[in-house]
Amino acid sequence: MPGGNLRVRSPASSSWEAVQSRTFTKWVNARLSERTLSPLDDICTDFADGTALIQLLEIIGDASLGRFNRAPRMRIQKVENVNTALDFIRARKISLTNIGAEDIVDANRKLILGMIWIIILRFTIEDISEEGLSAMDGLLLWCQRKTAPYKNVRVRDFSHSWQSGLAFCALIHRHRPDLLDYHALDPRDARGNTARAFDVAERHLGIPRLLDVEDVCDAAKPDERSVMTYVAQYFHAFASLSKAETAGRRLAKFADVAQAAFDMQHDYEQRVRALIAAVRAQQDAWADAPAATAFAAARAQSQAFDAYKASTKRSWTHEKIELDALLGDIQVKRVTYNLAPFAPRAGLAPRDLDAAWAQLAAAEVRHRKAVNQSIRQSRDALQRRYGAEANAIQRVLNGIAHALAALSGDLDAQLATVTALIADTRPLDAALARLAQLEQLCAEANIDEHDYTVYAVADLAYDAEMTTKALQKKIRFIENQAAVRNLTNLTPAQLEEFEATFRHFDRDELNLLGDAEFRAALDSLGHSFSDDEFAVLFAQLACGADAISFEVYIRFLVELTEDQTTPEQLLQSFRVIAADKDYVTREDLRLSDLPPAAIACLLRDMPASDADPDGYDYLAYLRNVFQR
Repeated sequence: MPGGNLRVRSPASSSWEAVQSRTFTKWVNARLSERTLSPLDDICTDFADGTALIQLLEIIGDASLGRFNRAPRMRIQKVENVNTALDFIRARKISLTNIGAEDIVDANRKLILGMIWIIILRFTIEDISEEGLSAMDGLLLWCQRKTAPYKNVRVRDFSHSWQSGLAFCALIHRHRPDLLDYHALDPRDARGNTARAFDVAERHLGIPRLLDVEDVCDAAKPDERSVMTYVAQYFHAFASLSKAETAGRRLAKFADVAQAAFDMQHDYEQRVRALIAAVRAQQDAWADAPAATAFAAARAQSQAFDAYKASTKRSWTHEKIELDALLGDIQVKRVTYNLAPFAPRAGLAPRDLDAAWAQLAAAEVRHRKAVNQSIRQSRDALQRRYGAEANAIQRVLNGIAHALAALSGDLDAQLATVTALIADTRPLDAALARLAQLEQLCAEANIDEHDYTVYAVADLAYDAEMTTKALQKKIRFIENQAAVRNLTNLTPAQLEEFEATFRHFDRDELNLLGDAEFRAALDSLGHSFSDDEFAVLFAQLACGADAISFEVYIRFLVELTEDQTTPEQLLQSFRVIAADKDYVTREDLRLSDLPPAAIACLLRDMPASDADPDGYDYLAYLRNVFQR
């Protein structure tokens, strides 16, 4: 093996492999120097024959590995040496995965570095313990605790946290403040701080310089394993200096335990006291609550109790379980540290809480029973109110139906009776509205069947609507009969036809016809008018309104159909026969089925027309006949 601590740079000197190779080689050399063995240049090549690896394991394992080839020349001898070393490692319950003797003989850098890291963990880092944490976590916690008071130091890992060099200086200053003045350091001089810490650690504390300044300060991310290996040297170096600190920590730990136990006990008693007080206050509230007489109030009490069970009671149950667990934790903690068991003050013991809990359960049963009784009574009262209201409405409807069926006498007397019956229906709207409100309350009370009536709101509303329509229809019928009773010049068949036609086109049953309805009725009866004629006619009949009544309608038809000797009716008749010409011919009169004597009578006095040699001027004839 070479005879100096020569640092050999590989082509990949900036990689983590290069940093680990240098760091781990220095660490191995530091251990080999304990037996004045020659240092290595590079563990990845110098371990190839197995001799240096065996020597390293004998030093750190404090045991002999037996006979081995101290000057192997053949490959098989090197493999045997390496297998001896690997068997020793495995015998120490150290897991080596995917590495064999050939990998080390062939200088597989990644696998050799991984093996050395496992060895470092097992023999240097694994025995580190701090506040219950071990190995890497324990070492990190130790660094954090030691550097916590120092400004500009935040140790969170074994990489970036060390690049300023201040963390190394803080560790040294914490244990040996005489070796450097931490407060005089420049936080911006990372390389200077790191170099100073490495130099002081090597010269005054015997910590070998496993890292180079550039490995820490110039790397984008310092290699964690390399930094951890170096920092572990600080831990072991200061271990002997921490006995007094350990004693103080033990006392502080006991004080922390005692204070934690006191805080837990105080918390337990306060929470038990609050829970018992809340439980008793709830029982008092139920005891003081008046019995509900209305269903809404009874339902509100029931809903409040359900809400209590779903929220307040559950939170109390959770709190009670938590208190039971807390008391158990207190007793376990006290037993763990050999302290006397905890005895809560009078009134706050578990039996006191259990007694309050049992009283709450009994109070819940009493309150629920009282609420259910109120609900049953209020539901029955609600059904009675609904039944009385529904039956009263039905009695009114029955009375109107009977009166309508027994209607008799002259038309004026019948009209007066029906008018009075219509007045009797007006209060039904308000009564049905009240009944609908009661039905809604019954639905909210889950009352599906009624014990005091068979009438539902929908049925009564339908009956009332039908009754009102029957009354309106009846009164229109009476009014229409009164309108036609004096029209003796029409046959009953004509009146029936006119009335049926009116009812057919009065689709909204208002006893009125609008212009379109009136025109359709006239067309169906065989009376056609031009648009202009109809517009004038409807305006005269409606007198400015948008509809005409049955009386106006029937009187118009009477005038239209009865035979009257008026200039207007005669003029209209001549126009029909002449097909709207201003003259009429003998042939026109003959085709209209007039008797020959009538034709001769008319043409005898009718002047000839200037428009047609065969025509007669009926307009001049009518003027002469009706001229006064």
